[in-house]
Amino acid sequence: MKALIAQSYGPVDQLVVAELPKPAPAPGQILIRLQAAALNPLDVKLATGAMKEFMPVQHPFVLGLDAAGTVEAVGDGVTRFRPGDEVVAFTHPVGGAVAEYALALDGPEVVARPQALSPVAAAALPVAAMTAANILELADPAPDSTMLVVGATGGVGSFVVQLAAQAGVRVLATARPDEVDYVRGLGAAEAIDYTAADTVEETLRAQPGGVDVVVDLINAGPGLAATAAAVRPGGRLVSPAGGPPAFERDVTAVYAHIEASEGLLQRLVDQAADGGLAVEVGATYPFAEAQQAVADFVGKHTRGKFVVTF
Repeated sequence: MKALIAQSYGPVDQLVVAELPKPAPAPGQILIRLQAAALNPLDVKLATGAMKEFMPVQHPFVLGLDAAGTVEAVGDGVTRFRPGDEVVAFTHPVGGAVAEYALALDGPEVVARPQALSPVAAAALPVAAMTAANILELADPAPDSTMLVVGATGGVGSFVVQLAAQAGVRVLATARPDEVDYVRGLGAAEAIDYTAADTVEETLRAQPGGVDVVVDLINAGPGLAATAAAVRPGGRLVSPAGGPPAFERDVTAVYAHIEASEGLLQRLVDQAADGGLAVEVGATYPFAEAQQAVADFVGKHTRGKFVVTF
């Protein structure tokens, strides 16, 4: 099979499409013939070695965590699916999704794809939507509370805005001037133009005293301290990236992760299929242009997800 691989740690311009053996499912695994795969920042970090101290990979490393496709074969013990079933999957840790075939674990990481949801939209869901759901769970915002979402137009951010608004939260979302209508359409009560003014200052102007929760999807490490200034005393800052365990101010730091808990991915997929969760795909690329897709994903600002099709 053909797959987009990193032969070693290095910049994304060293990625290549290579021929690899077609995998066979072990017990408890599902082999998927890909129709679409989405890109995530974690794919790039794993390929370049930015995460090698925490999440080392073996080479050749096949990129991709998000998959939509058709079940090709199942391993022993798999009874939920059979060849020909249409599925959506989070393929970590057994397979890379930017390939003609990928493995996934039988369990909450693989769910049925409703016919109302296209493979492209389905592939854009697993990592981003599950991360957003986990962020909302950790943020635990009360109805009528306030939340600033930094990075609101990205894959995770678009889902955070929607899920928070659906929970009755007043959302302030960062956006470029041409994206104001987009974030308002997702449910944001107010858009903050981060290109023209300081995000924290504008947040405090709109919400004197600070917001109850900041979800920062852009900054990491020490940079989160600056964003924490937008949080009211006693509030929370939630991030999927690493950062300090605490801040000098009375703000709780909470760090989210991807967790395919039982039923979560299926609920999100069904919600998207029913039209209750909008899936933004900023760009699609045929598999023959997979290397270019990653290069553009790293170098361009495009809202929503980048998806490779097969």
